[in-house]
Amino acid sequence: MKQLFYLSVILNAGSAGPHSFNDMETPDVPPQPARRNFIKKACSVVVGAVAGLVPAVSGLIVFLDPLRRKSEDSDAVLVASLNSLPKDGVPRKFSVVAGHTDAWNRMPRVPVGAVYLRRLGDGQVLAFNVICPHAGCFVDYEPSKKSYHCPCHNSSFALDGKIADPKSPSPRGLDELQVEIRNGDEIWVKFQNFRAGVSEKIPA
Repeated sequence: MKQLFYLSVILNAGSAGPHSFNDMETPDVPPQPARRNFIKKACSVVVGAVAGLVPAVSGLIVFLDPLRRKSEDSDAVLVASLNSLPKDGVPRKFSVVAGHTDAWNRMPRVPVGAVYLRRLGDGQVLAFNVICPHAGCFVDYEPSKKSYHCPCHNSSFALDGKIADPKSPSPRGLDELQVEIRNGDEIWVKFQNFRAGVSEKIPA
């Protein structure tokens, strides 16, 4: 009987051992995709940001380009020669032909305005924009009066560009432009338009 008892104990212990050992083993952990998904999302965000910068930078270049081109348009241009001006100081009107560029088009040689040039006694040249500062009309030179006259609202200006008649509606005198004499005879003018209707000389 004792032998049968011991045999049953050994058999029970043997059958229980593997189950106890298996219970102590660490169960299989399923793969975790969270980290992989995070990396994919982060890469997508970076790629999207870089792709979005391309049109933004391009738009900024287009926006700033007209400003750069406007500064190019304001450079001095060759208008006439000293020999084309009377030595007695009578003003002469000249068209200003220069390269002009806007936001979309570049035109190499087009009329951009006109100026009055007047030769002074010391070899210098006085230049005025032909546009009246009152309302933007073109002024005429009247030799009989030796003055400039605006036909739109009867503003009058002296040879030096100052207002000749206090009753003139123009808020300021004619807009003088910068002049350079190059190569001894060439008259270069920095052509520029200014805002009309105000007393200050403000670039348009």
